[in-house]
Amino acid sequence: MPNVTVYNIKGEDVGSIELSEAVFGAEVNVPVMHAYVKAYLANQRQGTQSAKTRAEVSGGGRKPWRQKGTGRARQGSTRSPQWTHGGVVFAPKPRDYRLAVNRKMKAVALRSALSSKVADEKLIVVDALALTEVKTREMAKVLTALKANRALIVTDAVDNDVVRSARNIEGVDVTFIGALNTYEILKHDALVITQAAVEKVEEVYA
Repeated sequence: MPNVTVYNIKGEDVGSIELSEAVFGAEVNVPVMHAYVKAYLANQRQGTQSAKTRAEVSGGGRKPWRQKGTGRARQGSTRSPQWTHGGVVFAPKPRDYRLAVNRKMKAVALRSALSSKVADEKLIVVDALALTEVKTREMAKVLTALKANRALIVTDAVDNDVVRSARNIEGVDVTFIGALNTYEILKHDALVITQAAVEKVEEVYA
């Protein structure tokens, strides 16, 4: 089983914790993680883009000039794509970009992402995130002490104090177990997770 050091908010070693092999020591399945990330990003798209084709642009019903004899190129409508105020060729239309990922794939992808962080020594477990003040500088001190840059902070439940303290730090995001996903884990360099959050992750995904 993977064994990692537990730190306090000052970056001091306060013990160690044995992680679940099933969750934090699983085989890293790159194709499944890729499929999940692809679906996740596709599902963020609104799909509301829209433009008018030549059939939908108003006007252009009259032929601008006769077919022959003018010396100019033949034209059938002033709303053809080559005209100013004409329609758009292959105009984008509203569509649903959603891709489905089943629960089993989500679980495999999450275990793979967590295991990859452990393998890369980028998983940092803290005993608790009890800040003395709800200030950005306090959270910045904690992350500096933990040597965590561009980190995803994971708590066991929604912690507004942690969210407010970290939201102005570039490259740092905060989430909780209920919203944890593979994309956010892979997007950040380090994963800072509380000991209580580790227990909940193991309870759900072991």
